[in-house]
Amino acid sequence: MDVATNLTMIQSNIGQACEKSNRHPNEITVIGVTKYVTIERTKEAINTGIKNLGENRSEGFLEKYNHIDSDVKWHFIGTLQSRKVKDVVDKVDAIHSLDRLSLAKEINKRASKQIDCFVQVNVSGEESKHGLQPEDVIPFIKEVQKYNYVRVVGLMTMAPHLEDNERLRGIFKRLALLRKTVQQENLANAPCEFLSMGMSNDYEVAIEEGATHIRIGSNLVG
Repeated sequence: MDVATNLTMIQSNIGQACEKSNRHPNEITVIGVTKYVTIERTKEAINTGIKNLGENRSEGFLEKYNHIDSDVKWHFIGTLQSRKVKDVVDKVDAIHSLDRLSLAKEINKRASKQIDCFVQVNVSGEESKHGLQPEDVIPFIKEVQKYNYVRVVGLMTMAPHLEDNERLRGIFKRLALLRKTVQQENLANAPCEFLSMGMSNDYEVAIEEGATHIRIGSNLVG
């Protein structure tokens, strides 16, 4: 299916989820995850009005970044190796996978401006998932305060693939509660306004529980 048709369906679902949770669709940023598709398909997504793109590997990101001159915002959503930071740090608008102090230190060293970062949290406790344990998040963010170029704008999680919406809801709820706790700390470089959660299979539930950024790949671009 073409991207425009897919986007119309996604926007309709977003509208319904917002209605259920008394929110406005304007609060939701759709990140088109283009990691598995061609530059042509990515351009098609941009032409339908997608303004935010997500990539999870530095090589794939750089290839698209160098071939696409449209005015889009780039989100790095995968695990970022410290040695790859220098390649991407000043080209991306946000990094969604800050999960260790060595990475924060490298971002701070390589960046020429303040970088918006989401702290990745392993809410589900799955061993296969990256991210901090929920109880480690506030101590970690306090440590990161010493790096002036790292700005913690939100939290990110990847939920497991579950058919059980109530279990999913519980995971998203926990991240939303954790964000409130971070905000109460009133840390200078950690406004923690945003929640990056929800993907193709679960974004409606994520929106109902407060997601501000949803990462949609297969349902949007295939």
